[in-house]
Amino acid sequence: MERRLAAILSADMVGFSRLIERDEEGVLIRQKAYRRETIDPEIANRGGRIVKTTGDGLLVEFGNVQDAVRSAIDIQIAMNKCERDSAVDDRIVYRVGINLGDVVFDDGDVFGDGVNVSARLQGLSEPGGVCISDLVHQAIGDRISEPFRDMGSQRVKNISRPIRVWQWTPDAPPKEAELSEAALQQRVRYATAPDGVQIAWASIGKGAPVLKAPNWINHLEYEWRSPAWGPFLAEFARHSEFVRFDQRGNGLSDWDAEEMSEDTMIADTAAVADAAGLERFALLGISQGAAFSIRYAVENPERVSCLVLFGGYLRGRLKRPDPEQKKLFDTLSMMIRDGWGSPNPIFRHFFTSSFMPDAPADVAANFDELQRIATSPENAMRIWEMNSVVDATELAKQVRVPTLVLHCQGDRVSPLDEGRRIARFIPEATFVELPGSNHALLAGTPAFDQFFDEVTAFLAKHNR
Repeated sequence: MERRLAAILSADMVGFSRLIERDEEGVLIRQKAYRRETIDPEIANRGGRIVKTTGDGLLVEFGNVQDAVRSAIDIQIAMNKCERDSAVDDRIVYRVGINLGDVVFDDGDVFGDGVNVSARLQGLSEPGGVCISDLVHQAIGDRISEPFRDMGSQRVKNISRPIRVWQWTPDAPPKEAELSEAALQQRVRYATAPDGVQIAWASIGKGAPVLKAPNWINHLEYEWRSPAWGPFLAEFARHSEFVRFDQRGNGLSDWDAEEMSEDTMIADTAAVADAAGLERFALLGISQGAAFSIRYAVENPERVSCLVLFGGYLRGRLKRPDPEQKKLFDTLSMMIRDGWGSPNPIFRHFFTSSFMPDAPADVAANFDELQRIATSPENAMRIWEMNSVVDATELAKQVRVPTLVLHCQGDRVSPLDEGRRIARFIPEATFVELPGSNHALLAGTPAFDQFFDEVTAFLAKHNR
């Protein structure tokens, strides 16, 4: 048994089982050829040693971090060239993760935290890309010319601490946009839910407090780099103490929560409100967060000053009478199961096109990536199924706080009628129809400007 510091490269083939099912002999022949002619020679030339291989991947030890990263990038570039003429669904594509750590070599195998982290980084990588830990990124400095994007801290399976991750992809932009001042001031903290699950939360800005209920998929750090969410968060931080959290199963909160339900969503909201020291606050519910915000306000009227609900619904897809909603639920469920981590972008594009049909290509691509890195396919399905059976209709009738309901005219995720339904059932609610078809607000659009005009005035009156 030998212990030493090493750079560990972990790689696996994306969708190996699917590819083998489609063309077992052809895939294996191509894979062996790539290993013989491209992958293994590149590793050897950089001083790497293949510790072990599996049917769809390999684990490699390097004595030098720079060699490990250089080898990974060159292999991915070569593989992209080799497979570019193949149909997207038939391509052999690898994910790669690299970590620097203390590892143990025993009987021809390698073990340790450094190995575990490299495997988790590989799982976070974009197909055809390379993810490295912050330790590796610091070690290579400016000795690698290709740009790595800061993915923020990531919660990875079986690793208790968040890991800061950097990613290279073949289409990476030459320079990242700088983070806003609010993003740089953010500090992530943790609240403990009644069942022991750790919920990541953060507070930015000053003023009357606004607590944001969780919506679909979140990531407290990476959302700041999203053109879909960054400007939205910064605008709220200008006018209030803005508190938000990653719901269980995604972002920086615990991914392995045993229960995912309406009850836990309410309990997690309460845990964050207590941890942040909020006595009375406005509650912001976006999309799925509208139904959960309504329930929290009914059960805790002494703590909620007012409700702001955007793009929300009282009834999940399976609770709506329109049969098309059931068909759409089944279609999107298939997309989550089969395409969450697929190299074929059509799966995620289909999902994103429902949320932001009017978004520019770069914004849509960023939203694709946010969904992929923020949670696993299994947890995405659990959240999706939970939201599909929500029904807060009776609760809405019991709301007794001032409520502002806003909804975009052409919203495809939550139809306009669902927004009107919220306003109809909540006593004395105000309804505002916004232009556009996006389910998420984009800076520079009339809907974005009108939303903040309405919300700022409403909060000034009801959330002092």
